Amino acid sequence: MTAGVQTIIYPVKDLERAKPLFAALLGVEPYVDEPYYVGFKAAGQDVGLDPNGHAKGMTGPVPYWHVTDLRGRLAALLAAGAELLQDAQDVGGGRLVASVKDPEGNLVGLLQDPAA
Repeated sequence: MTAGVQTIIYPVKDLERAKPLFAALLGVEPYVDEPYYVGFKAAGQDVGLDPNGHAKGMTGPVPYWHVTDLRGRLAALLAAGAELLQDAQDVGGGRLVASVKDPEGNLVGLLQDPAA
C-alpha cells in the first residue's frame, strides 16, 4: 500500500547555495541541517537536499513514494522491469529508502517509516 508522494529529494552540488534558495521557495527554515542532508517540511511535503545525490545516480529531483512494505514494493518494481539504483537502506531511526529507474529512465524512490 502507498500513502502517495510525500517526499522529494533534490541532488545539489553546493548545500550552502541551495539552502537559502529552498528556504525562500518554501518559506521555512530547515528542520534538518547536516553536511549530508538538509530537509524542509512545508505544506505536508518533505523536501530534501542531498549533496551526494549526483554520485548516487540522481539526475534531477526524485519523488519518494511512502509505502508500508518497502521490500515488497521494491521486489514488485524490479519484477516489472525497473533497474535497481539503491537497495533498501536504513537512513536512521528505522526509516528505509530505496530507488529504482523505470524503463524510460525516470527515477522512483520508495520510503518506509518505522511506524508503517
